[in-house]
Amino acid sequence: MFDAKTFLKQVPHQPGVYRMLNAADQVIYVGKAKDLRARLSSYFRTNVDSIKTRSLVSQIVQVEYTLTHSETEALILENNLIKQFLPRYNVLLRDDKSYPYILISDHKHPRISSHRGPRKSAGQYFGPYPNAGAVWQSLKSLQKIFPIRQCEDGFYRARTRPCLQYQLKLCSAPCVGKISDEEYQQQVRLASLFLQGKDQQVIDNLVQRMTQASEALQFEQAAQLRDKIIALRKVQEQQSVSGEHDEMDIIGFAYSHGVAAVHVLFVRQQKVLGSKAYFPKVPADTEESEILSAFLLQFYLDGYGTQQMPREIVIAKPLPEMDAVAAAISEIAGRKVRITYAQRGEKAQYLSLAQKNAQLSCDNKQSLSQKMALRYQQLQQLLQLDQPITRMECFDISHTMGQATIASCVVFDGQGPYKAEYRRYNVTGITGGDDYAAMQFALDKRYTKLQDAEKIPDIIFIDGGQGQLNTAIAQFANWPHAKMPLLVGVAKGTSRKPGLETLILAQSGRSINLPADAPALHLIQQIRDEAHRFAITGHRNKRGKALIKSPLEQVKGIGEKRRQALLQYLGGLQGVMRASVTELSSVPGISKAQAEKIYHACHNK
Repeated sequence: MFDAKTFLKQVPHQPGVYRMLNAADQVIYVGKAKDLRARLSSYFRTNVDSIKTRSLVSQIVQVEYTLTHSETEALILENNLIKQFLPRYNVLLRDDKSYPYILISDHKHPRISSHRGPRKSAGQYFGPYPNAGAVWQSLKSLQKIFPIRQCEDGFYRARTRPCLQYQLKLCSAPCVGKISDEEYQQQVRLASLFLQGKDQQVIDNLVQRMTQASEALQFEQAAQLRDKIIALRKVQEQQSVSGEHDEMDIIGFAYSHGVAAVHVLFVRQQKVLGSKAYFPKVPADTEESEILSAFLLQFYLDGYGTQQMPREIVIAKPLPEMDAVAAAISEIAGRKVRITYAQRGEKAQYLSLAQKNAQLSCDNKQSLSQKMALRYQQLQQLLQLDQPITRMECFDISHTMGQATIASCVVFDGQGPYKAEYRRYNVTGITGGDDYAAMQFALDKRYTKLQDAEKIPDIIFIDGGQGQLNTAIAQFANWPHAKMPLLVGVAKGTSRKPGLETLILAQSGRSINLPADAPALHLIQQIRDEAHRFAITGHRNKRGKALIKSPLEQVKGIGEKRRQALLQYLGGLQGVMRASVTELSSVPGISKAQAEKIYHACHNK
């Protein structure tokens, strides 16, 4: 039993961060406070209204704290600890992916491309965009108006004649001198201005050049400039939402029946680049202000990235700690970031749009959650399980005629796919095409050294018939743990159409055919299809790497320098492939024995 009174006597009245631990020595909650003693004392009062707080306090066996110099420092440390421990009673933002940008590189002939991740490459960055689709759509439009190269640097350097992009008038072919350096830089400058939102300045420039070309009787060039102006005006018309504010994020928020949805509108260069919805993991009985504050900190201090931060963040109403949150974000950004709330004007219109989208996302999420809950409930009844299903795993095998075999394992928790636990296994040491051996390999890798009892699934689905299921039964014959997973084979019908699957239960040996509209079958199809997708994606990646891998890399004793010498001396990989043993051995540094190895590797002998 935690002695709160004795503990609180030693807690100082200073700002800091506290961590609450349970009997298993797990951090279950991380918090911060201006006054640690006052804040921690509020948890251990006689009458606590919050169900969440009562549940939290009942599990506390230890409290640790760290003093900080200020509340801002406490906010930053709190966020770092939440990211490290993922406490069950904290609001958690699962999506921490970086956002894509458009990059104009710093080269003699700059390249325009999509960029994601750390901004290490020199050049101009434009964004962030909410998803890759928005970036590719922008690049597609730009390519038609400003024919700037989008090819990789290696492809660009190797060109001796124009590629297909030049023939399609989507690139001006600076690699082979089809455009002067001055004209190319002019195209890059106009594209940069366009991405900065200075559309009218670009159009005015093109109109001026069109007039000059027309006066000089260069009618073909004038017609080309006219077409670009028309295309730019169409792009302007497609920009449905624009305004006067240059750089800000608008945060829409909705919370209903335990489901929280946050919708972010990204405004850059006076235009809405797009939006994205987020669904933080929210403990029961959490206040709305706490959810939004936690989202702002985790979103802007971790997943968002300091160089992507806007100058202003617009929310629907004030937060209790709004100034402290803004100070913490500003400190990480290295410049002032304001958090404001809008009541009228253009910001209020933006906010209304974000709020509507957040409410719609929340309603849709609730509907999906209800459907998923029904599917889990029916599956539990179908399989006659005493306890609710909390974890399921499904295995699948993918290969091409026995080559590049990959096994996948996908995990569903009580809410659906749990992608952080997905795993792929590179199957080795088996006869190519032996699906039974591949399944045994995957099961052995997954469960032989499993120690965490919480990760033992309630159900294991095996994509395949009785043969694959027998492999799983043999694997679990000497299962050492008290909890035994239910093994279920999912056999496709003779026509392999969805809805005709047969479920084979290992423990009882009986087979079940469900109606095509049964919610339980839909859940099984979902996890089976997800396992198949995950396996085939891994297989294609592995097969693709094998196809582009040089046979020279497989020859022992032939390092990078010798490979370069072979390619340079014999005129590339095709020259190496055509060379005889004598020709190979004539390359400086290549012995007769090495030449024979290379010849056999290139001809699969």
